[in-house]
Amino acid sequence: MAMEADRKLKLVILCLLMSIAIPVLKANIGMFDDVWEQRQKEAEQAAKAAYQHDPLKHVVHLNKQVHKAMKGHNDTRRNLRHRVDGPCEAINPIDKCWRCDPNWHENRQKLADCALGFGHGTTGGKGGKIYVVTDDTDEDMVNPKEGTLRYAVTRPEPLWIIFEEDMKIELKQELMMASNKTIDGRGVNVRIQGGGQITLQYVRNIIISNIRVRDTIPKNGGMIRDSINHYGLRTESDGDAISLFGATNVWIDHISASNCADGLIDVIQASTAITISNSHFTDHNDVMLFGSSDSNSKDEIMQITLAFNHFGQGLVQRMPRCRFGFFHVVNNDYTQWIMYAIGGSSHPTILSQGNRYIAPENEAAKEVCYRVNTDKSVWKNWNWHSDKDLFVNGATFTESGGPVHSIDTKDMIEPKTGTAVTFLTRYAGPLKCRKGRGC
Repeated sequence: MAMEADRKLKLVILCLLMSIAIPVLKANIGMFDDVWEQRQKEAEQAAKAAYQHDPLKHVVHLNKQVHKAMKGHNDTRRNLRHRVDGPCEAINPIDKCWRCDPNWHENRQKLADCALGFGHGTTGGKGGKIYVVTDDTDEDMVNPKEGTLRYAVTRPEPLWIIFEEDMKIELKQELMMASNKTIDGRGVNVRIQGGGQITLQYVRNIIISNIRVRDTIPKNGGMIRDSINHYGLRTESDGDAISLFGATNVWIDHISASNCADGLIDVIQASTAITISNSHFTDHNDVMLFGSSDSNSKDEIMQITLAFNHFGQGLVQRMPRCRFGFFHVVNNDYTQWIMYAIGGSSHPTILSQGNRYIAPENEAAKEVCYRVNTDKSVWKNWNWHSDKDLFVNGATFTESGGPVHSIDTKDMIEPKTGTAVTFLTRYAGPLKCRKGRGC
C-alpha cells in the first residue's frame, strides 16, 4: 500500500513538473488523456450540428418575439412609474415566457422552454431530477461531498440544481461542469464569490440562471473531478466568472458578475449556440471575450446572442470583444464604458440592434466600436452594422462592410428601437423570487 501511494505521489509530481515545463494548449488540462480527446471530438461534432447556416433567421425570430411581447406598451419613461417590487411585470419575451407565474417554484423546468437567440433550444437539466444543494462548502476536489454544488455538477445524468437557502460558495478550484445541467438560483441569494471560476469545457446543454458571481481569482489547479468517472490534473485557471471552452448550447440568464481577475464571460475554442440575456455587469475591465486568438479560425463557427443585458458602472472595455463569428447584440443598455463598448479583430460579423449607448464624458471615448490592431483598409470590409440603436451623450457607431443578407428582405423584421431598452432591461440581474408570486 505504501509503495503504491508513493508511486502515485511521484506520478502527480511528475505531471506537475511537466505542466510547468511544457506550455499547455488545452485550456488548463494538465493531462490530455483519452477521455479529454473523446470529449473534444464530441464537442466539435456538437458545434457543427448546432451551427446555423442562416443566422439571420434567429435574428428575425428574436426581433419578432420582442415586438409580440411589447405589443400595447409605450416605449417612453412615463410608463416606468410602476415599482419594481409591485405586481409582476414582464416585458421582454424571455421573461414573459415564465416570470409572472406565481407557481414558478413548482414548475421550475418551464424556464428551459424560454431561451431565444442562438441559445434557443438549450434545455439544461430539463427532464432530470431536482437536485438540492444543501452544503456551501467545497473542500474535496476529487471526491466532492454529497450535497455540494461540485457534487451536483459532476453527475452524469441531467439535473436541475437548486439551493436550499441563501449561500455564499467560495470555490477552492475551478468548478468543472458536466453536460445537461441547470444551475437555478431563483428563490434564494446564491453568490459564487472569492474563489475559483465556473468552467464549461467540451460540454453542451447548460443553463445558468439567477446567481451572482464576483471576485473570482486564478486557482493553482491540481487533481480535480470533472465527471463521475473521471478526474485529472488541471493547471492554473484564469479567474473568469464563467469560462466556455468548446461549449455548445449554453444559456446564461439573469446573473450578475463583477470584479473578477480575468474576464466576466470568456467564450473561446469554437464554442457556439450561446445566449447571454437579462444579466447585469459592473466594475470590471475586460468584460467579455468571444474568441481568444486571431490565429484560431475554428471560431468561425461561433454564434452568440447578447440580449436585454445591462452594462453598468465601472466597466472599461470588451462588451464584447469578438473574433471571427456572428454576434447579435440586441436591446442591451450600455450606460457606461471608459475605453469602448464593442471591439474585435479577425473579421467578425457584429449586428447591433436596438441598443442604447450612453457615451462617457471623455471626448476621446465617444465611439462605441474599436477595431483592434487592424488598419482601416482591412476592417472597412468587416460587417459591423447598427440598426435602430439609440445614441446618447455624443455616442457614435462607425459601421463597415456591406449589408448582411441571407434571407428575403420582405421577411426581415426590424428590431425594437433603443428607446425601449429601459423596459426590456429593467429587471436585468438576479431576480427576487418568492414562492406564491411572480418573480
